[in-house]
Amino acid sequence: MASFEDFELNKQLQNAITEAGYTVPTEIQQKAITPILAGQDVMGIAQTGTGKTAAFVLPMLMKLKYAQGNDPRALILSPTRELAMQIEEHIRLFSTYLDLRTVLLYGGLGPKTQKEQLAKGCDIIVATPGRFLDLYLEGDINTKSLKFLVMDEADKMMDMGFIGKIHRILEVVPRKRQNLLFSATMSELVRKIAGDFLAFPTIVEVTEQATPAQTVTQTLYEVPNLKTKLNLLQHLLKDDESFHRIIVFCKTKTVADNVFHYLERKYGAEQVRVIHANKGQNTRINSINAFKEGNIRILVATDVAARGLDVSNVSHVFNFDVPIVIEDYVHRIGRTGRAFNNGDAITFCNPAEKYYVHKIEKLIRQRIPVYAIPEEVFVEKTEFKEGQDIAREIDNQKRKEDPDFKGAFHEKKHAPKGNFGAKKPSRGKASSSKGKSTKFRKK
Repeated sequence: MASFEDFELNKQLQNAITEAGYTVPTEIQQKAITPILAGQDVMGIAQTGTGKTAAFVLPMLMKLKYAQGNDPRALILSPTRELAMQIEEHIRLFSTYLDLRTVLLYGGLGPKTQKEQLAKGCDIIVATPGRFLDLYLEGDINTKSLKFLVMDEADKMMDMGFIGKIHRILEVVPRKRQNLLFSATMSELVRKIAGDFLAFPTIVEVTEQATPAQTVTQTLYEVPNLKTKLNLLQHLLKDDESFHRIIVFCKTKTVADNVFHYLERKYGAEQVRVIHANKGQNTRINSINAFKEGNIRILVATDVAARGLDVSNVSHVFNFDVPIVIEDYVHRIGRTGRAFNNGDAITFCNPAEKYYVHKIEKLIRQRIPVYAIPEEVFVEKTEFKEGQDIAREIDNQKRKEDPDFKGAFHEKKHAPKGNFGAKKPSRGKASSSKGKSTKFRKK
């Protein structure tokens, strides 16, 4: 398929696609748009960064065509507010010449404005499951007119504990509807849950599951500790021409803040921002927008931003920490090498993280090339506490694989009570202390 014109979309959509700079449909778009236009339920599996959002937004807009009534006709569910905002942006981009009304619903801020928008009438709702249910139960949403139900990043939805909410939503939407489910990874659990959601779906799988995009070059550095990771990161970032737009992923808010403060001291506040769950919604939006517009060079983030962050020309993604949820590796590195561009994903791995690297390699069915730490990088001595934490984590990992494993941190066995009692008199002090004790009582 050579162009979007082959889908026979209407003129308004074709003009919007052309103006947005889209010329050649990606593989997932080529395979998913036609069955969606034909009214089929679709389960789409493709690595992140391949255009899944446009694959369901374009045919949905084509079928909705124009504003109609006050109640929503399409509901798109997203696991995170960032991804919901990204989807809503795509809808606005492609519906430039359509009069369709879209409302974005997510938690983290008061519902008053969202309720007012719903009251004015809408055609499409993009929402996180929790906020959608809250407003539905308060009577602000009428679901009787829904024709489309889309679940994006379905695997993450299940990982984040939305299973109960999804089932509740399925109970309140019309049975007669078209269902679309998209994700980069698809576990057996999600397949089982999809059985409740999809009726005889067309399965569109453009690559093997959990396969990183071929446009992403992967690199692994085995680094002994946190301080050496910071030294290596600073060394690599000296090449500001190659490393011009970077996302640094960390596994916790604390590590993200520490890395941010380190980079802020090195490069100035105008070059670096950080986003994680403790940051206010406006702060997160402003940081993402500043990164998109090229006003900042480095964005430090936890996995809250790993999905749905669609920024063009991200040159490098750093896994400062190896993700414990191994599927997140695919989503993280998918922030670069998007839409036919090339990108680099660089992972720092301490001894305790090798366990997860092996699992990631098994998931993506390929080895990640290991590079030696450059000689110019000073390798710090591992501090005692960090060394203890790493050793304890390695023990826990070995215990996961072998429940009978006894590591350095297992509980010490106590001596049998009989032997312990027998030893006391031999020390010679027991009788004297007993005497003193008696004497004290007499006084």
